[in-house]
Amino acid sequence: MRPRSLAFRLLPPLVGWCAVAAAALQAASPLRALLVVAFLLAGPGAAVVRVCAPALRRYRASEHDDGFARDSDLLEQLVLTLFLSLSAAVVCATALLATGAFSGLRVLMLLAAATTLAACCPRLTGRAAAARAEAEPSSPPEKGTVT
Repeated sequence: MRPRSLAFRLLPPLVGWCAVAAAALQAASPLRALLVVAFLLAGPGAAVVRVCAPALRRYRASEHDDGFARDSDLLEQLVLTLFLSLSAAVVCATALLATGAFSGLRVLMLLAAATTLAACCPRLTGRAAAARAEAEPSSPPEKGTVT
């Protein structure tokens, strides 16, 4: 694994644990607000999109002029990152409210742990090797045979 890819892989969990640590700062601290908002908007979603990116690339937009496919894939990943992060925050907060254990720090800790877990997962493949082998015949069909 290259150092650059490792840095991108570990950036969302690092921001998450920094947001947890920033909870010790004063409530009105701009640094605390910046770290928490940045993590809640992008952290968990970025980790999950990194895991799913090869599978998402399998269903690319059709190629148009002016780099449409490249731009639409980037926009798709950004929007998916944002909404996955917000959804994870809502699900965690709802679960903690239902159990009577809700606090902002607990939500951040649960999301940081989930983001760390997602960052440690291997990437999904676009298609299983076995399915690929079944779909592609090893030799061309003989002349006169019906497939």
